[in-house]
Amino acid sequence: MNRVNPVAELRSFLRASLVTPVPRTRRDPAGVLLRRRVVAAVTLLVGGAVLWWSLQLRPGDPLFYVGTVALASVWLVGALLAGPLYLGRAHTRDGTSYARPVVQSLALAGLLLAVFLAGALVVAQVPLLRGPVDDLLDHVRYGSLVLVLVITMVNGVAEELFFRGALYAAIPQRWTVGVSTGVYALTTVVVGVPLLVLAAACLGLVCGLQRRVTGGVLGPIITHVAWSSGMLLLLPPLLSSLR
Repeated sequence: MNRVNPVAELRSFLRASLVTPVPRTRRDPAGVLLRRRVVAAVTLLVGGAVLWWSLQLRPGDPLFYVGTVALASVWLVGALLAGPLYLGRAHTRDGTSYARPVVQSLALAGLLLAVFLAGALVVAQVPLLRGPVDDLLDHVRYGSLVLVLVITMVNGVAEELFFRGALYAAIPQRWTVGVSTGVYALTTVVVGVPLLVLAAACLGLVCGLQRRVTGGVLGPIITHVAWSSGMLLLLPPLLSSLR
């Protein structure tokens, strides 16, 4: 009986999900590309301003929910105005066909979640790092968890439609992953939490590589929503247990 090598399996999975692109020939006409770039630039300016404003609000302030919904609306409208979006396809396990990247994306989200929760064990021991994270999580502790969860999921979808949809498609092909990841991370700088910028860079990189492999936004959306929901539900009690 053949024994499964978990390291080889993991390496094969990461190569199929993040490295080897699915073949495609679709290219945007020059007019569509110009529209994507103009809309993406305007959307980034408006979205950055709304994000900064929403995070200046006190934990528990009802306007925080208004701000986060407004931010999701900005990303969503920008994505829809910029041009057509595509779901994309992923490699299947047997490597001979393609399918929608659902199970693959959930597996990537699980791996990311495990890495970040392990990192939280370190953060919890360093007051300089933990303080800003606790301040950010106060919006969860003093608000409605269900409502925050729904908003987090909606925001995840909207962010991926814009950053891995409209913005990604507006960037020259050789720079797509790097630039879209960098811009996504920079939008979180206004929050003032260095670890959030690092998290955005890591998540953006994984979702950007998924976008490059699959050619669409479905994979990044599933990964983002599953990861952010898991962090929202598991990180606060984990940090509280380590006080």
